[in-house]
Amino acid sequence: MDGVERNKHARRRALVAGGAGFLGAHLCRRLVEDGYDVIAMDSLVTGRLSNLAELLDDAIGEHRLRFVRHDVTEPFDIASFDARADIVFNLACCASPIHYQAQPVHTLKTCLEGALNLLQLAHRNGARIFQASTSEVYGEPETHPQKEAYRGAVSTTGPRACYDEGKRCAETLFFDYRRQHGVQIKVARIFNTYGPFMREDDGRVVSNLIVQALRDEPMTIYGEGLQTRSFCYVDDLVNGIMRLMDTPSTFTGPVNLGNPVEVTVLELAERIIALTGSRSRLVRKPIPTDDPTRRCPDISLARAQLGWEPRVALDDGLRRTIAWFAMQEASRNARVREVDRDCA
Repeated sequence: MDGVERNKHARRRALVAGGAGFLGAHLCRRLVEDGYDVIAMDSLVTGRLSNLAELLDDAIGEHRLRFVRHDVTEPFDIASFDARADIVFNLACCASPIHYQAQPVHTLKTCLEGALNLLQLAHRNGARIFQASTSEVYGEPETHPQKEAYRGAVSTTGPRACYDEGKRCAETLFFDYRRQHGVQIKVARIFNTYGPFMREDDGRVVSNLIVQALRDEPMTIYGEGLQTRSFCYVDDLVNGIMRLMDTPSTFTGPVNLGNPVEVTVLELAERIIALTGSRSRLVRKPIPTDDPTRRCPDISLARAQLGWEPRVALDDGLRRTIAWFAMQEASRNARVREVDRDCA
């Protein structure tokens, strides 16, 4: 944003639920840089306080960010922090299948009760609210690429349903709150996103393959690796979210935010090997239940309504992400050596 845009947002207040997660931490940085006072709320079940360390240490934040440990499935009264919210972002659900399948009932509660609690908060504050929906609402798509008008082919009984159906129902809550209470809503369906602050153990393909490559471990491919994804670098995604929030109230979405360049998982693995110089070999495992075989957004609506499309090429984004994970690995190895010395 230019200086005029920054001044326009000066001293406004934002609440980011899921603010210590991968995407939430990047969004908090952007909001602080754009002049917002930010409350980052997170249960820290999968989020990490270290993701916000620079902001909390005032290296960037200048006392503009506060952290609140709280689970969105419980009501939250922002007034207890002597603050109000002009905008609310609901990012409070882990997107990693490993993590959301580990506690499926809580995942559903996060999607449903969390959305309801934040919608009530937005209604009380007269705030505009953003819902981080997902490409998973399309399930195993029967059309390609996926347009927002496509209603999806989602299993209600499979192991991914707690997340897929939870997000679908959250969208329903958002639109019903708009119709019944006039709440200003914005809904984005987010496709595969990657970048720094991803957890190394979250089971998602980019982080999995990068960590395995850096450690020269076997790199896991499911099936033949011919299933496709479209990978959007996190800075591009945050730009899309901010542009969506600045659209007129009449535009609600849902709108696809993702990279329309389709890549097979096998090609992704080969790129990561080349960029890391890894000696890893590829190993194949059975494809997980309900894992989509194709996933690619049609972003015509985002281009038309937001003037947005991704700018970061896959190799450039991977280089930045690999560099971040390499720093994490170096810190981890240094800690291990220190423990070994202490135990010697």
